[in-house]
Amino acid sequence: MIRSWRLVSLILLAALIVSPRGAARAADWPTFRGADRTAVSKETGLLEAWPEEGPPLVWQVEGTGRGYTSLAIVGDRIYLVGDGVADVEDQDEYLLCHDRKTGARLWATKTGPAWNSGNPAWQSSRSTPTVDQDRVYALTATGDLICCDAASGAERWRENLKTDFGGKKADGWGYSESVLVDGDKLICTPGGEQTTMAALDKLTGETIWTTVREGDRGAGHVSAVIAEVGGVRVYVQTTGGGALGVRASDGKLLWSYPIDKTTAVAPTPIISGDLVFFSAGYKRGGALLKQIADGDGVTIEEVYPLKPELSNKHGGIVLVDGRLYGDTDSSGIPFCADLMTGEIAWKGRGSGRGSVAVAAAEGRLYLHFDNGTMVLAKADPAGYEEVGSFKVPHSGERPSWSHPVILDGKLYLREQNALLCYDIRANPAAAAGE
Repeated sequence: MIRSWRLVSLILLAALIVSPRGAARAADWPTFRGADRTAVSKETGLLEAWPEEGPPLVWQVEGTGRGYTSLAIVGDRIYLVGDGVADVEDQDEYLLCHDRKTGARLWATKTGPAWNSGNPAWQSSRSTPTVDQDRVYALTATGDLICCDAASGAERWRENLKTDFGGKKADGWGYSESVLVDGDKLICTPGGEQTTMAALDKLTGETIWTTVREGDRGAGHVSAVIAEVGGVRVYVQTTGGGALGVRASDGKLLWSYPIDKTTAVAPTPIISGDLVFFSAGYKRGGALLKQIADGDGVTIEEVYPLKPELSNKHGGIVLVDGRLYGDTDSSGIPFCADLMTGEIAWKGRGSGRGSVAVAAAEGRLYLHFDNGTMVLAKADPAGYEEVGSFKVPHSGERPSWSHPVILDGKLYLREQNALLCYDIRANPAAAAGE
């Protein structure tokens, strides 16, 4: 018993040791949609409704440039990507690091030329950085995968998903994936039939394994997620060719669920036990698959096929208490559906307009509308009910597509050239120990 108590004491002591700067902790949001990529925050004690003017603004800073990336927040730092950044000599794209308490910029590292292809309203960065310990990874729209020092921004290594892996996009809007770090591996999606997915050594960028799916159309905008099925670790991803599952240990393609060609595929898959829900936009729909252990492999069976009413473009979908919540394509009409059946419980017109980027916390939805309206709504299958909304400053010039972050009692937003931090705690004084 004494030995057991000593062991517990050592474990507790280790948990109290302060993490090094840049190392991910429980109270961090180190990549797109958070550490578990669900976009469901574990925060509690938050406001159940917002005042008419919105929650209190803690700070705001300008100068982050153009871009649609969300935020990676680790330790005392915030990471994002933008072009046309203030106080630099050019209009190129930069990986930026800001102070979490004040929003002040700490460093800026050039990643490459700005993405200026196509419609001006769709240009600029779109991949959220991923932070792992003392490193931060950024992927440019042109396919440059860059590893930088999280403290200083100094570049450590660089690979290109097109030139080094023969990758291709399934659309013309550039790479948008937020890479996945799992143990010593970095998982990325060059796309196509030469290298559909790849695992790299996160420290050096050297290739560990590659995966090919025959007939793959190319990478979408999707970020891979992790599933565990019968003791087998699976990387689940969706490309322009459909969903697939890859064995983490060696990159073997375990299963594939092809879809008809669509304009773009963006939403992150949702994992619930052995279930995989994925969606694609432009009225393609959402489908539910069940993964089944098969020796040292995994197969799938279809629970229900693609349902057009579950289509989602790029705002993402969250799972709360067995219900799916997201925008209907990019219409500004959020929906609620039962995960197991795909049956729609409701669709409701929000107070904002255009595509909705969604996150959730404590049974409520945080909806960032295309026109800069930020909404708090109940995650309730009984109906769509808003309990607060406000217009985000600096919005309106370009679409508000950046996904919100709920962390440490704060709501963090990126609105093109600005960063904003709001206090959404129900009792700030008590939370601060006052």
